[in-house]
Amino acid sequence: MKSSDTEVVTIDLGSNSFRVLKYDSKLDKSLAECESVVSTADGLTETGNISKEAVNRIVNAINRSIKEIDYEPSCAIAVTTSAMRQANNSFEVLDYIYKKTGVWFNIIDGDEEARLTLLAMKHALKREKLDSSKFVLVDIGGGSTELIIVNDDKIFSKSFELGIITLTQSQNKDDILKKYKAKIRDFILTNHPSSMDDFPLIATAGTPTTIAAIKHGQNYETYDKNVVNGTKLSLKDLDYYLRYLNKLTKQEADILVGAGRSEFMNAGIVIFKSIYEILGKKSAIVFDDGLREGVAIDATPSKVR
Repeated sequence: MKSSDTEVVTIDLGSNSFRVLKYDSKLDKSLAECESVVSTADGLTETGNISKEAVNRIVNAINRSIKEIDYEPSCAIAVTTSAMRQANNSFEVLDYIYKKTGVWFNIIDGDEEARLTLLAMKHALKREKLDSSKFVLVDIGGGSTELIIVNDDKIFSKSFELGIITLTQSQNKDDILKKYKAKIRDFILTNHPSSMDDFPLIATAGTPTTIAAIKHGQNYETYDKNVVNGTKLSLKDLDYYLRYLNKLTKQEADILVGAGRSEFMNAGIVIFKSIYEILGKKSAIVFDDGLREGVAIDATPSKVR
């Protein structure tokens, strides 16, 4: 349960993952974490709705996290993103989840998602003693991809409805990828037409962190974000691990990347490689920090920030 004025619990319900963080803002320290795959957006492209199966997975994940982390559900700051933004039945789903768990989710738009994720990333870069004045941030989710250009005090961000689940379950993957690559190029050229050689590519979310973990010899059970943070992933790494993952059996892949995640890794790597290509980058720096950390930092009183 909440034990001090500086302790906060945040929840990020994405289109694929469910992530909880108990955070002490005074100590700037994670007290407990919980994560699971709920595949919120599974079937959304076809039906336009969040499925009953996905809702049950979410409810079970929330109740399990309450037991594991020990928090008061009504006090949690909970946000949800792309899948709930797109679903026709999002209000009914969130109302049902609230009645079953006591957690109320706020649907945030792409701009707010980008702002909070950027807040977490700037905090992470400062923590790792890296320059945060100029960089490009990519956040590849289940239902959308957020791209943010930071150029000193100028910030340009956009959410694209291209994610690992939506791409995997699309009928015309090549056409959809081509369409969004053109949109991403237009966004970059409009907001930063000159060279981006001096802007390092920073990546967060499941695909880059999973590949970084595998590079360090970790699997889903042994995942350590402190090792993953700051990992450099080259374009050659992405090609190598894409081939490597495709050679594994489903059982082997589930052990390595987590049950329910392996089928979406290909799409994630393809999207990630497309960002490299568009930006002319050969590598990226990976961080585990994301939306749930941004929500926690945003809720921190100014006196302890």
